[in-house]
Amino acid sequence: QVQLVESGGGLVQAGGSLRLSCAASESIVSILSIDNMDWYRQAPGAKKRELVASITPGGTENYVDSVKGRFTISRDNTKNAVYLQMNNLRPEDTASYYCHADRIITAAYGVHDVWGQGTQVSVSS
Repeated sequence: QVQLVESGGGLVQAGGSLRLSCAASESIVSILSIDNMDWYRQAPGAKKRELVASITPGGTENYVDSVKGRFTISRDNTKNAVYLQMNNLRPEDTASYYCHADRIITAAYGVHDVWGQGTQVSVSS
């Protein structure tokens, strides 16, 4: 079954930077395409995940207002990967960050609403 595998979280001081990576992995069949890919986050104590940034297969980006000018989402369709460059981090960016794909099409099946396992980002003041 296809999975999204994330990396790149950690602890950083306010004003610092981190880069999150997420790649789709399928050990048996080829991945043919991935629709929109997104990064969500869930802060400690929050009930819901917040959509932080999204990117279409063609590269159109969207961001929540609180990260505009600080975060950049990008993707490499040849690697089935999406990235989130986070600059000028603030304590309020502290959260678990989750990669998400709207739909992944493989040579054998398609699957909707695929989530990564999450990676922790902690920003100290």
